[in-house]
Amino acid sequence: MTEPGDCCRLAGKKQPGLLSPPGNELQLTASIGDRRPPVAGRKQPWLLAAALLLFSLPAYSANGWEAKMAAATRAYQGGRYGEAEKFFLAAAKAAEAFGPADLRLGLTLNNLAALYESQGNYRQAESLYRRALGIAEGALGPEHPNVAATLNNLGQLYRAQAKYKEAEVLYDRALKIREAALGPAHPDVAQSLSNLAALYDFLGKGSRRQAEPLYLRALAIREKALGPAHPDVAVTLNNLAELYRSQAKYKEAEPLYLRSIAILEKTRGAAHPDLANTWNNLAELYRGLGRYAQAEPLYARALESLEKTLGPGHPNLAAILNNLAELYRVQGKNRQARPLYHRSLGILTKAFGPQHPGLGPVLNNLAELYRGEAEFARAEPLYQRALAIVEKALGPSHPDVAIAWNNLAELYDEQGNHLRAGRIYRRSLAILEKALGPDHPNVAAVLNRLAQQYDFQGKYSLAEPLYRRAGAILATSLGPDHKETRATRESHAGVLEKIRQEEEIQRMEAGAKARPQESR
Repeated sequence: MTEPGDCCRLAGKKQPGLLSPPGNELQLTASIGDRRPPVAGRKQPWLLAAALLLFSLPAYSANGWEAKMAAATRAYQGGRYGEAEKFFLAAAKAAEAFGPADLRLGLTLNNLAALYESQGNYRQAESLYRRALGIAEGALGPEHPNVAATLNNLGQLYRAQAKYKEAEVLYDRALKIREAALGPAHPDVAQSLSNLAALYDFLGKGSRRQAEPLYLRALAIREKALGPAHPDVAVTLNNLAELYRSQAKYKEAEPLYLRSIAILEKTRGAAHPDLANTWNNLAELYRGLGRYAQAEPLYARALESLEKTLGPGHPNLAAILNNLAELYRVQGKNRQARPLYHRSLGILTKAFGPQHPGLGPVLNNLAELYRGEAEFARAEPLYQRALAIVEKALGPSHPDVAIAWNNLAELYDEQGNHLRAGRIYRRSLAILEKALGPDHPNVAAVLNRLAQQYDFQGKYSLAEPLYRRAGAILATSLGPDHKETRATRESHAGVLEKIRQEEEIQRMEAGAKARPQESR
């Protein structure tokens, strides 16, 4: 049983040092969410037909349930989500005839939930996952390994909604079920280990240190059980590489990507979508290192592969289009970037509608392009639309909402509206501290922005503790030699020098005032 490949994570705005949350929205790269079977592309909530059909199901009815499920799955895999919904709903109606506790109904509800999750309809998805979980627990018992599959999916949904504690509980329960029922060396145990690791990776700092041993254990299990050249091994290599990339361990990450690519080329062929996903992730590594000449052909190759295998309008292309556009934007090639952003937006809007949260990062990046051109009047409504979409889909306390607020604040800062920007930075900071904890790298990013604002305004005593706190967070989470850590350390040193100079001037002025009085 395989996991989906990580198609891309939208290269969202990361300034200054703002990190994109792995594994949710369309933010590209990040650990591959462990679901199965693989539907090409990142962050699709993978349909579970392969896993749940392992249940001992009664003979299929003549009411067309099986045909409806097959049609729904084909439509889903083809990116035709409106068509998929109609077939899943018809299949659910047919499955109701088998009884409210029938496993076929549970399977149908699970897959319909996965569809709704992919569309950003999290409330409906959660209700259906919970109902599917209840059916599986009732029919098979709470410790059956197939119950773990739905626990995993519900955990993925909670992670997307920033309900990290709830997600961790479900992942951990799924892991314990699989270890007890299947043994500690079963490949399904590796899947649960990977999901926990991806969650810890995103949460940063101390949690991130928990991620590496989980990925390494998952890798060892898969290599031993499946062989060192199995596609699932390639998936784990990609995930471990993503962890190292997030920790700025670029030398460790690159060979893992390359090994993952070699395995996939040999086992799945050069046209397989999973290979395109890893090409994209390696391109993201090169883009982050400024190795643009190496990144561009990888993005182009991934895009060409997905266009051939999935078609030019498939939603999974949107992420790579955005990432290639980001590559062009950071090089100042806005003329090449702009049509790629618009094509990405068009694909997402057609597939999911104008309010899907996946539109947020692309709208934000297009706004960045206009802000770089000083087209503030064109940038602001895009930032505001991105914020409104993400806030509606995820709620006002989600970290992605904080990032959207931060980006809008930067626009106001650049326009000279520092008072308004400062209020928004503080709002963004409060959301991130509550959602991710006070020591997450994204908290440091907003602390840096606030500090820079005070620094620019000459309020050095207010800037200094913010730089100091941001530097400590980044040194712990990213390492003392990461470029963001070094930049913050230099800014902190600069403001300390300004404070020293101010104090020296004050002493000189005080001395100058005292001398005339002494002469009298």
